[in-house]
Amino acid sequence: MNLPSLALGQDRTRFLPHLAAVLELTKPKIAVLELLTVWVAACVACSGIPGNWVLIVNALIGTALVAASASTLNQWLERSSDTQMLRTADRPLPSGEVSDREALSIGLITMVLGTVYLAVLVHWITAVLGLVTWVLYVCIYTPLKKRTSANTLVGAIAGALPVLMGASAVLSDGSTRGGLLLAAILFGIVFFWQFPHFMAIAWIYREDYRRAGFKMLTVTEPTGRVAGLQAVTSSAILLPLSVLPAVMMKAGPFYFFLAMTLSLLQLAVAIDFLFRPTDRSARRMLRMSLIYLPAVFGMLWLSPFIFPWL
Repeated sequence: MNLPSLALGQDRTRFLPHLAAVLELTKPKIAVLELLTVWVAACVACSGIPGNWVLIVNALIGTALVAASASTLNQWLERSSDTQMLRTADRPLPSGEVSDREALSIGLITMVLGTVYLAVLVHWITAVLGLVTWVLYVCIYTPLKKRTSANTLVGAIAGALPVLMGASAVLSDGSTRGGLLLAAILFGIVFFWQFPHFMAIAWIYREDYRRAGFKMLTVTEPTGRVAGLQAVTSSAILLPLSVLPAVMMKAGPFYFFLAMTLSLLQLAVAIDFLFRPTDRSARRMLRMSLIYLPAVFGMLWLSPFIFPWL
């Protein structure tokens, strides 16, 4: 093998791991869940089946860019703290796989590209909502994590706003007043879902958060009682919220049964965590939350196709 070929092979060997590290900065698993909520909200706002699929695809692309920017800059801001946490010490920035300057550049470029993309190809309201989401997550939620346990509230708002982005994307493509009301209900579902989800994470990694100086509720109130109460209260609110689409949208008996069952299970594991705040009960609550949202939103989207006569 000659020297130029060897050098080219080495460059490719270095490039692929670096590309994977850059992708990891964008938190793709979280992004996929966010995009699911955008997709379903857009479909629901159009009463099930949107007329302009290109518009929704553009909304997904723009939202993905804004979400990638928010996740990247969140990690850029927390790069020093991440080195102190076992859960995050091997992330691309603490591990040195991606430089601070590169991460900052990626975060800023994707934010500008995503906002402009949404404004030009989707709707100006969608772009504004995307920018508000970005500001809440990067500029408010991230620094608040070291100041007050109320950071979770701000993070939950930022996490639920993509639902409204999806609904706003189809404002000029047949959205209905009832559809927009349903999108608002979906916003509530995503908002309240985040409390049992994040309380479980905050409990499991409470020592990591304490070591890094984050004021999570499980650090400021280490018994877990208040975190458990928040998880139970939010899970209880999810019960009526999740079944409302079955009535308003006529989503069908299977969706009603699924939403009711999952909501009761989510409430059950939250109650278990309240009375027995252990890593085991927190992990059950976390697993249940990871099943809950994709299942409820997925079935809500599929219902018009499974039960077209309703």
